[in-house]
Amino acid sequence: MTSELASCLWHQTCQENPTFPELTGEAEAELVVIGGGYTGCSATLKAAELGTSVRLIEADTIGSGGSGRNVGLANAGLWLPPEDINAELGMETGSRLSQLLGCAPQMVFSLIEKHAIQCEPERNGTLHCAHAPSGLKDLQRRHAQLTAIGAPVALLSREEAVTRTGSDAVHGALFDPRAGTIQPLAYARGLARAAAAAGAQLHSHSPASAISREGSSWHVATPKGSIRAKHLIMATNAYARDISGYDAPQVIPVHYFQAATDPLPPALLENLLPKKEGCWDTALVMSSWRLDQAGRLVIGGMGALNHFGSALHRSWLPRKLAALYPELRNAKLRSHWHGRIAMTTEHLPKIIDMNGGFACFGYSGRGIGPGTLFGTRLAEALLTGDSACLPVPPAKSHAIPLSGLRSAYYETGATLTHLISDR
Repeated sequence: MTSELASCLWHQTCQENPTFPELTGEAEAELVVIGGGYTGCSATLKAAELGTSVRLIEADTIGSGGSGRNVGLANAGLWLPPEDINAELGMETGSRLSQLLGCAPQMVFSLIEKHAIQCEPERNGTLHCAHAPSGLKDLQRRHAQLTAIGAPVALLSREEAVTRTGSDAVHGALFDPRAGTIQPLAYARGLARAAAAAGAQLHSHSPASAISREGSSWHVATPKGSIRAKHLIMATNAYARDISGYDAPQVIPVHYFQAATDPLPPALLENLLPKKEGCWDTALVMSSWRLDQAGRLVIGGMGALNHFGSALHRSWLPRKLAALYPELRNAKLRSHWHGRIAMTTEHLPKIIDMNGGFACFGYSGRGIGPGTLFGTRLAEALLTGDSACLPVPPAKSHAIPLSGLRSAYYETGATLTHLISDR
């Protein structure tokens, strides 16, 4: 394990630890999947359940990318509210996507139960919290749009939100009972374990070095082996590497960092998130907080920890923690880590048609439910020949002009915000 991953709480507490061999020699399969996160593991599991020969290759270990570094909020839907999604995709496609993703947490928690995945599942909902009175306007808009499509969400008053979070710093909240929290790395690894049990072949430390289309087959090369397959799924999302023969679709790389307290004493936990909902706020530079199963408070915000501004991010965390919970002003924060988010201009996930394969990316900070849904549907579409089951229509290409500058804009904004204030 790299030192970067060793500092991540999820890698320290993960109870799912299957091991998979490196790919060596030549192999054949009906489907080859590149990337061992939620999308890749879900696709591999579905393919195996359909009785198809499938191989997954992962450059590092299962869940070493964003799937093993995120907050662990299994949310319903995307960051965008329904009407914004419809404006981008059209009413029919947008409405269908919202309905599918509204059911995504149920898919996640059903897989956890079916395969006995040890990932600390807590399905008590999530709270989108107003960081200031102005944040209520956004929550009211989201509440109106979500209830209009039948989502069972509730808009909580400031008093109700303070009771549910245990923090006087919130000014209301939008509660979604469909959602919950998980140990994100353990979920990814549990999907991989379930896929292997269903007959899939998975390989760690096997980065794809080249891909090519040879007649009706794909040929994928790794440092010590190769796979020939009829179908291909590229599921690398924000952690795409250079692969000869493949131009990864452009995304805006945005970073998110986190840290965790030590397990809190029972007396504090009586009033601090007593129902263990996961929380995030309406601030322009978003922050999040939640409890894990051991009673640690995990808190995070936008930004990376590997550049000149990382000291500002690290110093902001205890200030943010104290603003939310003054009783934790002296709590030590451990296990600092960060991960990369693949954002698109529209904040919508994308599927690229590769003529016998698909590339999927761009969850824009909502990877658990969408990754599970999209991975499952990608495998179904390829193996049944029915692309109508895809959550969104595939495109032939995708590009984002000046993606590097856009990434710098987000990082600079987060750094300045943490320098000036947490408001």
